[in-house]
Amino acid sequence: MTDPIADYLTRLRNAIKANHRVVEVPASNLKKEMTRILHEKGYILNYKFVEEGPQGIIKIALKYDSVNKVNSIKKLIRVSTPGLRQYAGYQDMPRVLNGLGIAILSTSKGVITNKEAADLKVGGEVLCYIY
Repeated sequence: MTDPIADYLTRLRNAIKANHRVVEVPASNLKKEMTRILHEKGYILNYKFVEEGPQGIIKIALKYDSVNKVNSIKKLIRVSTPGLRQYAGYQDMPRVLNGLGIAILSTSKGVITNKEAADLKVGGEVLCYIY
């Protein structure tokens, strides 16, 4: 697999379109941190790391509105790809959906959101947009 982050986002996107409650994703440290951020920001209901096999699995419980059966994640967009890396300094941090969404960045301080990066005054690679 050449782009594990794109695979992670695609698995989430496909599970949302199929109205699945739980999606399983092969684990890595970067994916664990991205999942933690999604849980902290309220985009997913819960997650669990399962040490199964050589790599492990992340089980993600998706969050749906109880009345309308609409998922809390509307769109997942991969920004930086292996062929074209996208970086942003703290002065020109991207605003997703005019501040309503988040951008996940890989920085020297770890995997954080665009708002946390602006507060810490660090730039980094823009991994994806979520809203």
